[in-house]
Amino acid sequence: MAAAAIASLVAVLFLVAAVDGNEPGPPPPEPLRKYQTIHPGKKNQVLTCSKPTDHSKPCVATCPSRCPEECLVFCPTCATYCLCDFYPGFTCGDPRFTGADGNNFYFHGKKGQDFCIVSDAGLHINAHFIGKRNPAMSRDFTWIQALGIRFAEHRLYMGAQKTIMWDDEADRLELTFDGMPINIPNEINGQWQSTTVPALTITRTSQANGVNIELKGVFEILARVVPITDEDSRIHSYGVTEDDSLAHFDLGFKFYDLTDDVHGVLGQTYSTNYINKLSVSATMPIMGGGPRYVSSNIFATDCKVARFGSQAGISMITTRAT
Repeated sequence: MAAAAIASLVAVLFLVAAVDGNEPGPPPPEPLRKYQTIHPGKKNQVLTCSKPTDHSKPCVATCPSRCPEECLVFCPTCATYCLCDFYPGFTCGDPRFTGADGNNFYFHGKKGQDFCIVSDAGLHINAHFIGKRNPAMSRDFTWIQALGIRFAEHRLYMGAQKTIMWDDEADRLELTFDGMPINIPNEINGQWQSTTVPALTITRTSQANGVNIELKGVFEILARVVPITDEDSRIHSYGVTEDDSLAHFDLGFKFYDLTDDVHGVLGQTYSTNYINKLSVSATMPIMGGGPRYVSSNIFATDCKVARFGSQAGISMITTRAT
């Protein structure tokens, strides 16, 4: 039934600074919801890893040298890990997708459009792309600005709000469930739990802009809203202007129990029938076939490779989520 073992990687999209060495970090413990994030530029922070009512002593957490500007802290031991340590085959550094087969690739998408990145019998995820055109190039620079997640009859939305001047302390994360806004206390480990689907929880990994979303037994998504910095723009020639910081998501996914029929930009890599046709000789292969993955809106399940809607899948998700 499952195309991959429990807790294995689906994909990751991270912008993480790497300054030395490529040696892999230690395998981090599970689950992701027990992690907190140290923000870029704040390498030494005093964190209390458990609830204040537990009267636990705070600890000083310092990011590893491989990722000095951002890392995750595991509670209650305060052990630290680079974000990429969660995902086999992903190397700290460039923005990229890593498929279930361990191969890295780009999918450029298109500015202002939605694409199905995972489509299975009982689960469908679309990503909305924003972008910036460099006149010297024939395509847009693109980033994921929002996700539309469907399971059973439910719809979960997460988006990075457009931001002119970026402030790390201002929360730019927008969340809704079945059309209703989700409000989470602005504190580390602040949590929201659905009353209609108790297995669905959203936990803050930082006071602003960072969350872990879990549908127990189905998926975990580690998400953080980030801007394109002036330094990023200078190095990569993004051409960012003062009217938009291009707020977008750094995202990490883990899926549990996908079927062998799963498809989508990333989902297809989980099928045992998947054949990698990307150029292995390329510095960073590019996943083509964009029109196959276009969805008409953030919650639409009408991409050409859509699998969502079979009764078996809906029944499975409903059973797990209630």
